[in-house]
Amino acid sequence: MFGGKAFRTDNQFPPMTTDSTANVPGDDHEHANHDLDATPVTDHVHDNSWSANLETPEHAEDRELLVEQALSAIDHTAAGHHVNLVTHGDQGHPREYLFDVLAERYEDEIEWSYVDRCGCGGHVLRVQVHR
Repeated sequence: MFGGKAFRTDNQFPPMTTDSTANVPGDDHEHANHDLDATPVTDHVHDNSWSANLETPEHAEDRELLVEQALSAIDHTAAGHHVNLVTHGDQGHPREYLFDVLAERYEDEIEWSYVDRCGCGGHVLRVQVHR
């Protein structure tokens, strides 16, 4: 109902963290040069699990930006780790605008599950990266 590929209702995922490791060896990802006023959600590959803050006023006003930066966060997460996409509540539940995009773009490269609604009204979607 809320997840992709391997929706989990248990707590088998590692705990959330915001620690990250910059300059991961072998990171040959070419970072897109977007002409955006919003600050990029990240600028390096995270070699651990982390959370992406997609709750800024810019994300509340611009669903396309939210989706673009959610995809960027996934692309900047190393295989074997997850990213928690913390989306702005004004955009509604991620199933309304993100689930189909994830399924189409990543197919079997990721799994995702809806974690919960934040006290501030946002939503947390955990995306496990396999590629």
